[in-house]
Amino acid sequence: MTDSPAVRGVADLAPLERAREQKAWYWYDWANSAYFTTVLSVMFAPYMIEVAGNAAGCPDNLDDAATCGNTVGLLGLDLAAGSLPFYLTSFATIASAFLLPIVGAVVDRSDHKKRHMAFFAWAGAACASLLFFMKDDQWQIGAVAIVASSVLAGCSVISYSAILVDISTEEERDRVSSRGWAFGYLGGGVLLAINLAMFLGHDAVGLSSSMAVRLSLLSAAVWWAAFTIIPFVRLRDRPPVDRLPVTGSIVDRSFGQLFRTLKELRNYPMTLTFLVAYLFFNDGIQTVIYAASTYGSKTLGFGDSVLIGTILLIQFVAFGGALLFGRIASRIGSYKPILYGTFVWIVIVVVAFFLPEKNVPLFLLVALAIGLVLGGTQALSRSFYSLLIPRGREGEYFALYNAAERGTSWLGTLVFALVFQLTDSYRPALLALIAFFAIGAFFLMRLDPQRGIREAGNVVPSTL
Repeated sequence: MTDSPAVRGVADLAPLERAREQKAWYWYDWANSAYFTTVLSVMFAPYMIEVAGNAAGCPDNLDDAATCGNTVGLLGLDLAAGSLPFYLTSFATIASAFLLPIVGAVVDRSDHKKRHMAFFAWAGAACASLLFFMKDDQWQIGAVAIVASSVLAGCSVISYSAILVDISTEEERDRVSSRGWAFGYLGGGVLLAINLAMFLGHDAVGLSSSMAVRLSLLSAAVWWAAFTIIPFVRLRDRPPVDRLPVTGSIVDRSFGQLFRTLKELRNYPMTLTFLVAYLFFNDGIQTVIYAASTYGSKTLGFGDSVLIGTILLIQFVAFGGALLFGRIASRIGSYKPILYGTFVWIVIVVVAFFLPEKNVPLFLLVALAIGLVLGGTQALSRSFYSLLIPRGREGEYFALYNAAERGTSWLGTLVFALVFQLTDSYRPALLALIAFFAIGAFFLMRLDPQRGIREAGNVVPSTL
């Protein structure tokens, strides 16, 4: 006598186990978003400009420090104080481009993905905590800390993204990825709200503005490290899938697999097409977010309270935007929302270029638009890409993906910094980013999503 379908459904505990781990997995988005929001998006760049400006002999006024033209020396190069944070971010991603694929190959062969994730997270948080010691004219320690923490953050996200494939089916992927991103925006927003209150009320609690910023930077590192404990404890490790027999040292195996991965990409033309598209449109997204506070301060003339409050608004709107895009994807799949999202980003950049100075209502409207599209395009890009990679190669392929991921983009920030240095204005630097979204859209339109998923050996979701 065989069990009835209802009995088999009750006996099948796999969905419940996946749901439990998915909830644990969300916590790492909650943990690391504090670093990407408080540090990379809001606090670091303006504060680094101020500290580097002090070292360059610029006036005490922060706006003048960003535009006075004085330079600081880094590795034999003379860099404008106003461009220094963007050059550092570009350097971090160039370094990541060489390191992350090696880390990804190791992750794919490991039985302990969550340990890799936690190790890199805690090491990155330790480096980020050194930002607390950046003060006066001592920008060098901040330069080392931001590069190291950015690279380590990228390394941790490789294992985190690879775990997504282990804990969700193809049909669940968009929902799980969207909820993770939404949870991350909520966590980043909560800590930013706390830091906003501390910064705005620093006089009332006896803190200087510099100390308030430094404590905010430190809080992001502590938040990142502390909440990483939850997924580390609750996730379970799984053996690798289709692990190939190899010989030689770990470094030899890693580089060897890296070359095989790059060579194998020719067999997955749709995967390669999406990677190229993502490289461009994500670089544009990351640069818009990374430069938002600097653009609002130096070009539009807003004070710190408006800027931080606007970024906080973006965080909470992005929480809803990620969930909204997840629901849309449950009906029409993830490909079309990503494509349409790139066109929305072009409109946002054009509108931001024409924003008049100190017009708060218009600035907030742009922020609302950014929030709605931000979470959705990033969350669905992750889940859609996971369908385009062969099983057992998640670490290697997500390493290539994360080389262009949030906080580690390099083309956009490099162009932004160069255009600013050539024009002494952030408006043309911002407008130049349209090219990244246009190129990304071009490659997305050349992509056949169903073909790409089948070529990777995965099941095409019924909604796509």
